[in-house]
Amino acid sequence: MTLDYALSDPEKDGLYKAIFSRRDVRSHFIKKDIPDKVLLRILNAAHHAPSVGFSQPWNFILIKDADTRRQVKESFLRERQRSIEMLAGDERQEKYAKMKLEGIEESALNVCVTYDPTRFGPFVLGRTSIEDTGVYSVCCAIQNLWLAARAEGVGVGWVSILSNEDLERILGIPSHVKPVAYLTLGYVREFADKPDLEKAGWLPRMGLSKVVCYEKWGVQESKEWAALADAVNSVE
Repeated sequence: MTLDYALSDPEKDGLYKAIFSRRDVRSHFIKKDIPDKVLLRILNAAHHAPSVGFSQPWNFILIKDADTRRQVKESFLRERQRSIEMLAGDERQEKYAKMKLEGIEESALNVCVTYDPTRFGPFVLGRTSIEDTGVYSVCCAIQNLWLAARAEGVGVGWVSILSNEDLERILGIPSHVKPVAYLTLGYVREFADKPDLEKAGWLPRMGLSKVVCYEKWGVQESKEWAALADAVNSVE
């Protein structure tokens, strides 16, 4: 009996389309609620992410309340100003100050994704040597959420310019639980053809050959292979 677990060509096309067209959405949100059935599909995809020791250490705090969002936005504004001040004397300061970096109040829904290291007790299979694998697991759930949302036509933004201490206070998060991501979700007018920061000239996308090594750090393949690897960027 032969078992073929490969996806069909249309299924693969859909997967790669979601990966390459996924964007960190800060603007373009429209006034349209996400239906519960769609939201639950997205959250269920996140909940089916791989996790170290099958620990499933994530929680998803769903936030619609305007006052709660206002408090989170205030934390963003404080942290953004601190970042602007850190760029004093840097030619990028003005560009940074003009960037749209969040959609906290414009999006249909905010989601705070957390990490609970105590879930299923102190011993987690596979986490004994590398403790951070618990947080890595939560990041896998976030990526699942992001790709599922893109498949549903829902935009997602990750707001990282925030104080975790503020989030813990505003959302009543227990002291042993760690906020990992604050996400903004909603339908959008469009998904940009390129990431906002790439379009703004903040940083370029690196060629694939620059981040692939063979056998040891810094060892690269032939120039011919490197050219072939870099050519796949055009798939986007």
